[in-house]
Amino acid sequence: MLFNVVEIQKILPHRYPFLLVDRITKLDKGTYIEGYKNISISEPVFQGHFPDHPIYPGVMIIEGMAQAGGVLAFQSVGEEVNCNDKVVYFMSIDKAKFRIPVTPGDKLVYKLKVLKQRGNIWSLKAEAFVDEVLVAEAELKAMIVDK
Repeated sequence: MLFNVVEIQKILPHRYPFLLVDRITKLDKGTYIEGYKNISISEPVFQGHFPDHPIYPGVMIIEGMAQAGGVLAFQSVGEEVNCNDKVVYFMSIDKAKFRIPVTPGDKLVYKLKVLKQRGNIWSLKAEAFVDEVLVAEAELKAMIVDK
């Protein structure tokens, strides 16, 4: 484990119920990140999605992957960037695919690779797995900006 949820909260501005990364387990600055979220039936989203057939929403999977990408970007730019003064904004989501539903009890593993990085703009290949099976993927573009 590299970062637990308390350490992640020092990097990202997100908080409950919208912090969607529990741990970061691998990080190669400027190149790759891996982390996960444990999906629990106590997630507020399951009150309405769907009460009798709980499925973790695809947009939440995308957001979790993006949050992991935010950790990668902030940790890659070095000490000169103060996370308290900056935020990562989504610019685009391309080629998103949802292959298998994610349900309570699953451990959702995020794996992101840097496709391109220029200045404060990051392009990432993001994948999400449950039990080593690909459940979702997308290409994400984001930028680090002043708050």
